[in-house]
Amino acid sequence: MPRVTAYLIGLLFGTGIALSGMIDPAKVLNFFDLAGHWDPSLAFVMAGALAVTAAGYRLVLRPPAPILADRFHLPEATAIDARLIGGAAIFGVGWGIAGFCPGGALPALGTGRADVALFVGALIAGILATRAVLARRRPGKG
Repeated sequence: MPRVTAYLIGLLFGTGIALSGMIDPAKVLNFFDLAGHWDPSLAFVMAGALAVTAAGYRLVLRPPAPILADRFHLPEATAIDARLIGGAAIFGVGWGIAGFCPGGALPALGTGRADVALFVGALIAGILATRAVLARRRPGKG
């Protein structure tokens, strides 16, 4: 059942990303083009997501455990360190260059466009490379 639930949640997320137009890299890049054809719609999508998330956390975290698991799995790391800042910077630069982030690129795979497949391939390669580097730095914790 958890896999079906995860699939349905992913389907809902991907549908929302597609309906909002965020699978179109030109739309995303226009948000970052303050001096040109600026498009504020990404800000509205983010604000809507933030509002839903804030309300959702308050609602979902009320019971002592989720319906389909024995406990909540929430992030435990709270430090704002060089790794977090560096990762956020790399993410932002990549998003600004390509117009894709993982949340928009995965649903965009359904368009069959080669640039999307190339981005997702590079994304996977980056994840694997990062895991390999971290595994070398901390043996046994890859």
